[in-house]
Order: sequence, then C-alpha cells, then structure tokens
Amino acid sequence: MHLSKRLAFGTLLSVFCAQSLAAEAIVSDEQKQTAQQLIQTVLKSDLGMDIVTSLTTEIGPRLGGSEAEQRARDWGVKLGERLGFDKTSIEPFTMPFWDRGHLHISLTAPYNQELYGTALGGAAPSKQNINADVVYFRDIHALAEVKEGALKGKIAFIDGDIMVKSQVGAGYGQANQRRRVGWQHAERGGAEALVVRSVGSDSHRFPHTGMMSKDGDKWASIPVIAISNPDADHLRRLHNLDKPLSISLHSGSDWKGEVSSGNVILDLVGSEKPEEIVLIGGHLDSWDLGTGAVDDGAGVAITTAAAALIAKLPKRPKRTIRVVMFGAEEVGLLGAFAYAKKHEANLSNHVVATESDFGAQTIWQLESNVNADATPLIDEIGKILSPIGIVRGRSDAAGGGPDIIPMAAKGVPTIRLKQNGQDYFDLHHTPDDTLDKIDPDELAQNIAAYAATIYLLADSDVKLKP
Repeated sequence: MHLSKRLAFGTLLSVFCAQSLAAEAIVSDEQKQTAQQLIQTVLKSDLGMDIVTSLTTEIGPRLGGSEAEQRARDWGVKLGERLGFDKTSIEPFTMPFWDRGHLHISLTAPYNQELYGTALGGAAPSKQNINADVVYFRDIHALAEVKEGALKGKIAFIDGDIMVKSQVGAGYGQANQRRRVGWQHAERGGAEALVVRSVGSDSHRFPHTGMMSKDGDKWASIPVIAISNPDADHLRRLHNLDKPLSISLHSGSDWKGEVSSGNVILDLVGSEKPEEIVLIGGHLDSWDLGTGAVDDGAGVAITTAAAALIAKLPKRPKRTIRVVMFGAEEVGLLGAFAYAKKHEANLSNHVVATESDFGAQTIWQLESNVNADATPLIDEIGKILSPIGIVRGRSDAAGGGPDIIPMAAKGVPTIRLKQNGQDYFDLHHTPDDTLDKIDPDELAQNIAAYAATIYLLADSDVKLKP
C-alpha cells in the first residue's frame, strides 16, 4: 500500500462527509467533522511509524521482567511527555522472571541434523544433555491418552498441523493446546523432554515461542521445545517411513526469581468529566526472538499516536483518554491483572476499554459490547469509519483484547477494532517479528480508526455502561 491509497481513503471520506452531514444522529455535526478531520490528518502523518521504529530500534526485544522492559518503560514515559500528555506515570508490580538461556537441539537418528527450536516460556532446564528416542504423537489428543510412566527415558514429540491462514486467527486456540498443556501429559508419562510443532502458519524455519500454562501452582519440570514447521514436517515424514527417531538436546531455560515490571500510564485529562476514563493500549513487552514490532510494538504505536493526535485538538474531549502500555503480557497478562487490581475501586469510572494487539494490518471491522442504549453511538462511529474500509460488526461480542480481559470480567464495556490477521501467525513469537513487516500506510489506517473512534467516545455524553 502506498501514499496513493492513503489519498484514496481521503477522497472516499470527503464524498461520505457530504452525504452524511445532514443526517441527524447521536454525534453532533461538529464532532463528526472533528473525527473526519482527525482521520485526514492521521492518514498524512508518520507519527505511528516513528514510534514503533523508535521502540524496536532503540530498545529492541523486551522480555517481560527484563532489563530491556525496564528501559522500555522509561522510554514510554519520555515519549508521553514529549507528545504532550497531561500525566505520565509508571505503576510497578512484581513478577517471577523466566529466562530463555541457551538451547541446542538436533536429530541424532536416523542421522545427524540440526533442528531449529526454541524453549517455551516456563520450561525447565535440562540437568544434563538429553539424548533419547522419540515417541511420536500425531496431536495433543493422542498424547493425552498416554499411560503413566509409558514415556520413561523418552522424548515425546507432538505433531499437529500448520495453522491455516485466517483473517481472524481461527485455529489458534485449538493449536495452542499442545504448547500450553502438552507438558502436563508428557510429564505424567515420565518423558525426559517434550518437543512440539510450533504454533504458527508460516513455512519458514523460524520456531515460535510462547508461554505455557501452569498446572495449578506448578510449572513444567522438563525441557519443552517448539521446533519450526518445516522441521516438524521432516520428523513426520521420517516417522511415516518407520525410521527410528532420536533427538539430542540441552536447554538452559529457567526461572530466576522475583523482579520488577510495570505499566506505563499516559493520560489526556478530560475537559468536563475527567473522572470518566476511555482506556486504550497495547503491551510494551515482547518475546525475545525478534524485536516485537508486530507483537506488540504496533499496538503501542497505534494507540499512543491516536491519543497524541487528539491532544493537538484545540480542546480536550470531555472524558479522560488513558493509554496503557501494559507490562508482562506475554508471560500471563501480568500487567493487565495488576492494573485491574490497582484500579479495582474506580473501574466503575472506566466507561470503555480496548487494546490493539493483533499486528499492524488494516482494521476491517468494529465490534462492541456496551450498554444497549449506547449502541447507536457505536453505529454512528461505524458510519464515520466506513470510508477507510471498516464495517460495523456485532454489538454483543467485543472482548477488547487480551489485556482488557481482567477489566471486562469486572464489567468494563469494550469495543474492538478488528485487524486483518492474515499474516499475524506467520510472525507471531518468532525471529521474523521485525519492523520491516509493518506497512506504514496500513499502520496509519489503524491510527486513523483509533483516533476518530476514541475521540468520539471520549467527547460523548452517552452512558456506555449498563
């Protein structure tokens, strides 16, 4: 997508403006014009690209709880001050820190071949080099049926299928079961280690990392390694030829104790109802294999740039707009839960919340889950977003995004500006998550949608909560 496409968005918008100004709606003509002008301004701005470039280049990978994540928090505060936010702060919390350490993994039978793998979050180290025969499982369901002790002295391998590319990321939840809970079945079987097919839709030799789930309060006590899709394909072919499979691996991943993390808070204080908060954000941390551009430097840039451009309006919107750069999302939504706990007493003042955390491709749909009486407001916003390729979706379905889950569970209304995730799981949690994957014009369309939407929600008198 090039500048000509940005200009095309603008032309469509101008036509739509002329058709809709006469329509009586819950949004005033002045608010509508301001929102449309914001869209035009954003489509010509490079602010969002500047922000994600700065974050991924100056800070780099930002594993939750690491020194790099701390530098990212300082970066976020300085950015907020430079962009004219009224208040900037860091809300700290503590967390256990898991470090990836080193990894060596290779096929040793039927011949020697290096494999491309990565430890999964929460995995234990190997106490010594493991060289063991592989027991093949076609999917997580097959491993779930293994008998206690049946894998003693073996390495379990869970295969599966490459995720089908999908605009909405369909299939991720099911495929992710092997990453999240596969270790529990492998340990019950007595396996020395678990190897799984990466959860992703790409065919590159880039392994996908990600966090595993706990079993109660217990983390894995064995190494758990994800290998790239081509390497998993190779193991399947060898298995289908009845070749003996053995793997050698040594992993240094381990827990390193309690450390500090935190959420960065940037506020534009409302001009009439400052106590009412419209919350947007993305997560500041990333996995450490790439530079966290798509996941989720883009989300931080989209929401911060949208609010910063609203800050340049002659007057602040009525309600406070709050940007939260959530910490430690990748390792269990820790920043999200910390925010919900710290602000529990005033979550009733959070009138709506949403997060950008699905890459940087264009937004195509607006969904909501607000008070039924407020749905007409969202419908009007949908009309204003229509010229930049966004359709109105369901009014009873928005989850707001991963970091919004703890707030939504406590009754905070949500909207979701749904992005095209066609390429998201090619890049997600891999070394390929780098800045070059972001198209500046697609990023600008995201920011335009957020700026118009959040301005209208923040400047409205409509009650969004039941």
